[in-house]
Amino acid sequence: MINTEKIIIVGDRVLIKPEENLEKTNSGLYLPPGIKEKEKVQGGYVIKVGPGYPIASPVDEDEPWKEEKTTNYIPLQAKQGDFALFLKKDAVEIELEKQKLVIVPQSAVLLLIRDEDLFNP
Repeated sequence: MINTEKIIIVGDRVLIKPEENLEKTNSGLYLPPGIKEKEKVQGGYVIKVGPGYPIASPVDEDEPWKEEKTTNYIPLQAKQGDFALFLKKDAVEIELEKQKLVIVPQSAVLLLIRDEDLFNP
């Protein structure tokens, strides 16, 4: 398993470990041969997610630079351990600790399957 303690995923991005030669997920989702052959979508397990979409802070009229404000976020739907089906064209492939991973914006995720039995570290 990949050590994700030092990894910080930015914004609305999701780190996914793609499944190779995926025809059927552990939960029973079948990927049609046409989709697999065209390689438009791919599936994998969510390893880590970013904080989400930042929310603009309210504007203070009286010297806003004097205060340090924390950024608030709208959280993402994806959670660690989910199975994600995503658009392959929007994925950025990386290699970390000799494992192939992809970084995908949440907008490229087509569906999530959340089941505690799916994620086997």
